[in-house]
Amino acid sequence: MGLDMYLTKRTYVKNWDHHSADKKYKVTVKQGGKVLKDIKPERVTYIIEEIGYWRKANHIHKWFVDNCQDGVDDCRDAYVSSEDLKKLYDICKEVMDSVKLVDDKIVNGYTFKDGKEIPNLTEGKRIKHPAVAKKLLPTSSGFFFGSEDYDQWYVEDIEQTIKILESTFSDEHGEYYYNASW
Repeated sequence: MGLDMYLTKRTYVKNWDHHSADKKYKVTVKQGGKVLKDIKPERVTYIIEEIGYWRKANHIHKWFVDNCQDGVDDCRDAYVSSEDLKKLYDICKEVMDSVKLVDDKIVNGYTFKDGKEIPNLTEGKRIKHPAVAKKLLPTSSGFFFGSEDYDQWYVEDIEQTIKILESTFSDEHGEYYYNASW
């Protein structure tokens, strides 16, 4: 249970009669090396690839909600333009350029005692001066959305996001969609 987040790429592969042979797609789905007979290639219109997956990266989720879902967080698929992906990439890079991690106690889960939530502290790293992070990529609260701290886990999510987004820059085909569920 918690915030699960996905970035997918949809590529339109429907073959039309008016397409020349060099413009037609060939779709084959195999399982165990054998072609699946119950998937009809001529009926396939889209290939959907999972480009990225995050878990409880609420600051990344907030960015998608604010910038691609008109601020409405409703678990629907939201179109994400290539320009949006580049914008998020640039923000992540700017935040990372501002980050200096320092040793500190960080929260690693919670314990409940006498009806009170008590943070479990462990040795870790936090961002020394998180002003840029708070301004450009603020955390967000939600039902099992993860930590709102600016620490090593926040930074790890941004590093992962940069890698995911870099993989999209060479793509010539397809449309991107963001979806989250909790």
